[in-house]
Amino acid sequence: MTDASFSPFRTLLDRDRTLAILRSALAGGDDGELFLERSRSEALVFDDGRLRNASYDAQQGFGLRAVRGEVTGYAHSTEISESSLKDAARTVRLAIGDGGGRLALPPEGATAPLYAAIDPASGISFAARVALLRDIDAFARDLDPRVVQVSASIATSVQEIAILRPEGGLATDTRPMARINVSVIVESNSRRESGNAGGGGRIALDGLITPDHWQGLVREALRIALVNLRSVPAPAGVMDVVLGPGWPGILLHEAVGHGLEGDFNRKGHSAFAGLMGQRVAASGVTVIDDGTIPDRRGSISVDDEGTAPGRNVLIEDGVLVGYMQDRQNARLLGVPPTGNGRRQSYAHAPMPRMTNTFMLAGPEDPASILSGLEDGIYAVGFGGGQVDITNGKFVFSCTEAYRVRNGRIGDAIRGATLIGDGATALQQIRAIGNDLALDPGIGNCGKQGQWVPVGVGLPTLRIGGLTIGGSAA
Repeated sequence: MTDASFSPFRTLLDRDRTLAILRSALAGGDDGELFLERSRSEALVFDDGRLRNASYDAQQGFGLRAVRGEVTGYAHSTEISESSLKDAARTVRLAIGDGGGRLALPPEGATAPLYAAIDPASGISFAARVALLRDIDAFARDLDPRVVQVSASIATSVQEIAILRPEGGLATDTRPMARINVSVIVESNSRRESGNAGGGGRIALDGLITPDHWQGLVREALRIALVNLRSVPAPAGVMDVVLGPGWPGILLHEAVGHGLEGDFNRKGHSAFAGLMGQRVAASGVTVIDDGTIPDRRGSISVDDEGTAPGRNVLIEDGVLVGYMQDRQNARLLGVPPTGNGRRQSYAHAPMPRMTNTFMLAGPEDPASILSGLEDGIYAVGFGGGQVDITNGKFVFSCTEAYRVRNGRIGDAIRGATLIGDGATALQQIRAIGNDLALDPGIGNCGKQGQWVPVGVGLPTLRIGGLTIGGSAA
């Protein structure tokens, strides 16, 4: 484009002609935009003493969207050219038809970036990254003779986007991402168990590869594996559960967060639909979605429609006060967009998505929350889970959990699953700790086939009456 602010797309399209095509595509519509993207990513996986996989991916393309009412026309292409744009414009026009729509007001764009516009892997050679993975492998094996397998990975990416609006507004963003993961398998008396640790964010890779950081990840993965090595079968039954701070917020994200996205509520599919202004959680429960935290994995300097992100209060002191909105669902509901319009790539239309979702801290000392648990489970690590958005029912597997009796943490347990529903679990929160923590930067969220990076967080939390799936009563 002729305007330097369109970098890296300025050499591919003429801005004025592109704007004319966009306006013709949206004639009679309510909203829409041209989303341009260029991205590249690299990943290295070192497994069982050797480099197993090294990948590099680069892509670019555009997505053209036209919206009228509840109807969306969307077309995308890997070829960024005027002829491809004209083809896309004809396609989206067919979807929305001729109407008397009036374009919505433009979004309020971001005022300042939340992270550096960098390539996170810049200055760190392929050979240096392989050497680091080899050092991780050797360090883990030297820590304990029971280590029989080590897997470590380094992943980096950078996404450059430009969003052109029909009124001529332009939003741009350069989004870096870096992450390190370590997995350790230990064996003793013919029994094998594993542990995982990782972290990252919208930062340069050199901030993650210092010895203090990666050695800490190795020690944590080994600690979890050794805890699981001495674990006993989980009990089964209904009991109270104490969730640890940080990553256990994934349960909040899945069981509650998706139910607070605007599209599910507008369509009446969510367990929280129609409950605005009503009490949906215990007193003291405040849930936030905040896309403005610097350098966090789920943060965005601008959302994928050009709207500035915000610190959005969803539940305040137990009362439902807000949903997460993109532009289309906000307009149909008659409320402002919240900066939660996100998409996986240029090949996907935006929809309401979480950014960094967490519960605020409460007044309780975490130690007193545990000491007050007479018979239950203390869960500090989670793996996969499943949630039904329509009723909030969830099933989550624990990767690190302990049996608690008379306020004392006892045996580590294996095979524990937490079963319940989000709406009931919110009402059954009995104590909220003062130790809010965010996850280390490992979250991804899937919705309708699209994946985006997210963050989660939680203070120590006691929930009453969850069903524990295990092997013994």
